[in-house]
Amino acid sequence: MSNHRYFILHKPYGYLSQFIYELKRKKKLLGELHDFPQGTMAIGRLDEDSEGLLLLTTNGKMSEIVRGKKVDKEYFVQIDGIITQEAIEKMKNGVEIGFNGTKYMTKPCQSFIVNEVPAFGARGKKIRDERHGPTSWASIIINEGKFRQVRKMTAAVGFPTLRLIRVRIGNIYLNDLQAGEVKEVSDFQLNE
Repeated sequence: MSNHRYFILHKPYGYLSQFIYELKRKKKLLGELHDFPQGTMAIGRLDEDSEGLLLLTTNGKMSEIVRGKKVDKEYFVQIDGIITQEAIEKMKNGVEIGFNGTKYMTKPCQSFIVNEVPAFGARGKKIRDERHGPTSWASIIINEGKFRQVRKMTAAVGFPTLRLIRVRIGNIYLNDLQAGEVKEVSDFQLNE
């Protein structure tokens, strides 16, 4: 029986997915949200301006397993404008995004329009106001994770992302975990 510990976190907007930040600027770090045990690390990251499901553990091997398995990650994105089915189809088939100065073709993925706006609560920082035009939501499910890939994908089809929330990793769901809330679990059952 391992003594490793496992946590599911709803990472709020404006936090870095790490515990230590070497640069001088003051950043909000995960340790402020919960009293995690020594040696806890985030598996995979969410950008500072992204929210949602983050897995944390003291088990270093878990990180390799999650990355190596090509586990599905599902994101709900709030988009500038009313996204079209055509744009969704383009993302499903793969779109070209820039990555480190080179062009990269994203792998085919699942994507669909989300008609029921998820009840995630307001974001820490106001997005913008309705006078700037309508917004819509879509789901994008990928099992690769290039730097800011989902944002680059929606931009590539003409619909910039305003808000990005990871709702699922494998078969672990964010469900109704509130922003900043941490839940300890016995293990991560990531297999479908």
